[in-house]
Amino acid sequence: MTGRPTTKPGRRVVITGLGAVSSIGTSVAEFLAGLRAGRSEVQPISAFDTTGFEHANGCEITGFEPERWIERLDPAELGRATRFAVAAARMAADHAGLTPQVLAAGRVLVAVGTTDGETRDLDRLVAQDAAEPGAMDPRIVRRASASRLSASIAREFALADAEAVTIPTACAAGNYAIGYGLDAIRAGDAELAFCGGADAICLKTFAGFYRLGTIAPDRCRPFDLDRKGILTGEGSGMLVLESLDSALARGAEIHAEVLGYGLNCDAYHQVAPLEESVADCMRLAVADAGIKPDEVDLISAHGTGTKANDSTEARAIHAVFGDRPPRTVSMKSMLGHTMGAAGALAAIGCTLALEHGFIPPTVNHTTTDPDCGLDCVPNQSVAADLRIVQNNGLAFGGNNAVVILGRYDEGAA
Repeated sequence: MTGRPTTKPGRRVVITGLGAVSSIGTSVAEFLAGLRAGRSEVQPISAFDTTGFEHANGCEITGFEPERWIERLDPAELGRATRFAVAAARMAADHAGLTPQVLAAGRVLVAVGTTDGETRDLDRLVAQDAAEPGAMDPRIVRRASASRLSASIAREFALADAEAVTIPTACAAGNYAIGYGLDAIRAGDAELAFCGGADAICLKTFAGFYRLGTIAPDRCRPFDLDRKGILTGEGSGMLVLESLDSALARGAEIHAEVLGYGLNCDAYHQVAPLEESVADCMRLAVADAGIKPDEVDLISAHGTGTKANDSTEARAIHAVFGDRPPRTVSMKSMLGHTMGAAGALAAIGCTLALEHGFIPPTVNHTTTDPDCGLDCVPNQSVAADLRIVQNNGLAFGGNNAVVILGRYDEGAA
């Protein structure tokens, strides 16, 4: 499905809070430092038994203490992905300076994107039932629903007037959630929104990518001539979106502005991206943001490190931006592929890049594939005066989502 943007300009929407749970840092400060340093934490996967796989590296989160962040709910009653989401939302709320009074005063949207939901818990339940029919742990059963990712955030903040939705559009879901929040605030259906994504490493997704031949043996090398695939990762990114009027009225610090987004679904192939559809989605986002392609200073690519994705996405970028496209980076080189969290964590990275004037690097890079033909800022971050950044999210089944963010300049019209 393609076409013109359906959204119409309404209230301006800004980002006032960020929360990141990732393998390179838990907290905004740690995440920022990790992006600047080009940090990448790759290790053998410990979440499940990897016997029989020739290689099983990933970007797991270690040392995560949900009790440090989650205040009202019992972490034991939450699945791992939900713990990530609630913790990231609490970080974002604190970062935004949201008080219980502010959260209780208006309608709040909670939109969380995911690929797997709590599949890790579902794997455990199946194993329990296989070992002893009917012996499933009821506590794990209660927390296994994907709807818990968004509903638990609403419960954590005791939201009295809220819509909580979980968006299952796989690897584009974090950007879908941001677009959903943008529309709700533009239209006046919500005053603020918690938008992002969350996923935990699980056997089902790892095995699926492995059987496709797309799991890298060591490291993720997006746009590199020698790239061999993805590394699975995990985590959550949550952003507080708010109307500009609301943010100004409460004196909130504004980190960036959400200018627009584009969505489409070509349903061309279950796993192969379609160049024309990816390009069209970028055009939709640029049009919705009311800008021209040559105003985009940086592209945060989907950039999985597979042969098919990187070449197809690069050709689509050239189709939209011409022979000299903006610098284009892949944060998955550092974070691994965090599935439903990928677009949201990248959006946080884009926000920090706009705010702090730098471009995160594409690490593990040796030689750029001539078929891609992009300046992917290899291995080291660079200082840059950025005004507009594009964040790409591409998913299986042809679900594409692109978000455009802009630097917020106080006093600008």
